[in-house]
Amino acid sequence: MSSASATLLDNHIVVEAWNTVLFDKFLRFKHLLVAGLSGHSDELLSRGLYRMGERILDVGCGFGDSTIRIAELVGPEGRAVGVDCTENFVRSGRADAAAAGAENADFFAADVQDDDLRGPYDHAFARFGTMFFMSPVAALRNVRRALKPGGSFAQIVWRKREDNPWLHEAELRVREIVPVVSHEETDQVHCGPGPFSMSGPDMVSAMMKAAGFVRIAFERFDTDICIGRDLAEAVEFAMALGPAGEIIRLAGDEGERLKPKVIEALRDTLGPYERKDGVWAPSSTWFITARNPG
Repeated sequence: MSSASATLLDNHIVVEAWNTVLFDKFLRFKHLLVAGLSGHSDELLSRGLYRMGERILDVGCGFGDSTIRIAELVGPEGRAVGVDCTENFVRSGRADAAAAGAENADFFAADVQDDDLRGPYDHAFARFGTMFFMSPVAALRNVRRALKPGGSFAQIVWRKREDNPWLHEAELRVREIVPVVSHEETDQVHCGPGPFSMSGPDMVSAMMKAAGFVRIAFERFDTDICIGRDLAEAVEFAMALGPAGEIIRLAGDEGERLKPKVIEALRDTLGPYERKDGVWAPSSTWFITARNPG
């Protein structure tokens, strides 16, 4: 098997994961994910990145709420186009756009790493949509090639684990209880490199440059996000998604058997973040901006 074929196969495993086990979990916690992640994207999108009449690509659009927001910003003469590898996310985006009356929001399913992205676009945007590619440089290059000369690409990615304790501390506690099964030790589908794969500016800058981008800049943004309407939901959220959730899932029957111990540990870990209006934890991201030359 050639290296190119191996990369394609690996990415198919990731695409399958998002279309099966991961989508169902995301749907269960859609209310937390949309509200929480919007805390970061609303800030970036409030800065006048896009003008009326422009055509914008939303990479890894998920449920499509960011696509719908961009559609509002570019107006009826503009176009917001959401792309995701998950067919169910695309269907959800279309349904929510129709309900919102966002006639200028389009969605299609594709593997951003390999497939035609239907450009050209004036700009591209990604909210937590670029951390899971098996070959990130190939994916970033594909996005750049879909841009007009001089077009921008704005990404939001998680900063390092320690700056996102609701994910990191939960993972550490679960590792103390549940045996960790690596991707290489199982034939189960997985989500690829994971949410912190683009947390290092030096590494990401090198990848962006290799993909052909210029004028690469990083800005830190911090905000508290709701990870549960109460402590019980926050524990369920941590056990289902993120690094902790993946450890439990990949451990199979042993992960299921140990869930009572995990629940007790996570209640202790996440309890300090509980407030009267829910469980709110600090979160930290990079706003990464770059340009296609021209």
